Amino acid sequence: MKISAITKEIGASTDATRRVAEIASRDPIGYSIDSRTVRDGEIFFAIRGENYDGHSFVADALKKGAVAAVVSEEFASSATTADRARLIPVADTLAALQRLASGVLRGWPGRVIGITGSMGKTTTKEMTAAALARGGRVIKTTGNLNNAYGLPLSVLKMETDGARASDFDFAVFEMGMNHRGEISELARIAPPDAGLVTVVAPVHLEYFPSLDEIAEAKAEMVSGIKPGGVAVLNADDERVARMCHMRTDIGYRLFGISNSADVTARNIKAEGLSGTSFLLVTPRGEVEATLRVPGQHNLYNALAAAAVADFYEVPLDRIAEALEESSSPRMRGEVVRFQGGFTLIDDSYNSNPRALIEMMRMVCESQDCRRRIVIAGEMLELGATGPALHREAGEKAAELGVDLLVGVRGLAREIVEGARGRGMSERAAIFCETPEDAAQLLEREARSGDLILVKGSRGVKTEIVVQRMKQRFKQSEVATPRGRRYRDTATNSLTQK
Repeated sequence: MKISAITKEIGASTDATRRVAEIASRDPIGYSIDSRTVRDGEIFFAIRGENYDGHSFVADALKKGAVAAVVSEEFASSATTADRARLIPVADTLAALQRLASGVLRGWPGRVIGITGSMGKTTTKEMTAAALARGGRVIKTTGNLNNAYGLPLSVLKMETDGARASDFDFAVFEMGMNHRGEISELARIAPPDAGLVTVVAPVHLEYFPSLDEIAEAKAEMVSGIKPGGVAVLNADDERVARMCHMRTDIGYRLFGISNSADVTARNIKAEGLSGTSFLLVTPRGEVEATLRVPGQHNLYNALAAAAVADFYEVPLDRIAEALEESSSPRMRGEVVRFQGGFTLIDDSYNSNPRALIEMMRMVCESQDCRRRIVIAGEMLELGATGPALHREAGEKAAELGVDLLVGVRGLAREIVEGARGRGMSERAAIFCETPEDAAQLLEREARSGDLILVKGSRGVKTEIVVQRMKQRFKQSEVATPRGRRYRDTATNSLTQK
């Protein structure tokens, strides 16, 4: 997209368009809001955030080779004459970034898939993108760019480094929130053809008084789906399943295991850390599938991804192939094996009470270990319910049979107290003030046969525990896919893949 078209799309004034006449025919290679990483030939958007103002770094961005900078009208009016030739003044730089992203999608013939939920967004996004890639060309959210700044940047990747939106058939975007109205805003920027809600869980309770209000905020995804689109919903989550009554001008596709669903798993065989094998059943047929990432929560993520891919008629054997080749995103259930004979599950990206309990259950149900260790960091943004929810998690750890529980920082002390209240000894339930202290403890304790879970909210930095273990001990390599059989219900034929 030429800079002349960009200035028009973002609502820059006629005067601004004349001002950048010298570069109007340039085709920027990309878009950035970070002067530290801006590349030669990109357009820099000076965004005012909570903790910084991008206008303070416009000179740095231009010096690094940004072809132009989108700035506030106030900033542009006080700029030097030399700078003005590369400044595009607008009333609101964030709104301009969002308008530009919306413009890329306007009239694009592909399909936008929006994904939200209290847990599993990123893993589901990765699995969905992988499955859809078996049926078309896919672009997806990079990393965790899922908010008012990140989503537009993800959209603009479609017009970066020589790519064009027409190069893609599907765009899979993660949409996060911690306040009411955020998902509505994101769905306005990138209106979904398919909107997926994974689960409603106790997260961001600092901003929401109840789970029902969290559900209402997540339901903004369903409200934002284009007429004629489809909502993909978790049949086993009561609050999510209720969203299928919200609208009559869209379709619904339910996924689940316990309740009746369009896409489900049968003959489920949990295989410990090796994952899960199951029969994937969809409205178009069924296929034997294997998921190489462990835990029932990941099976739900896989079913959600399969529901989207099946709706868009990706061949079932190709969906199963994509699921089998899926791996855990970084710090979200990564399995790390060490030569010392112990295994660590790095789930340190984030945490909430439900996610912690599900991961502890997975660890305690594993038959591949002698001892189960949980490093549980403080869980943030839980508001007044925080102490009780931490204590309940500790009680659950004791009930499930955790052998060694280490609480890290702040309210994680309540996790430890809850576990001790249910019978764990002071030697088995320990509190550490910092992740560094927890890492030292684990370095001393780890031995052959241990299965170790490391989990905590981002601000607690439990990833330090993982980093220290990787520095201290050598890792070993792992394993191995296997064959899969595929049944097409139209012909009832069974073939080996």
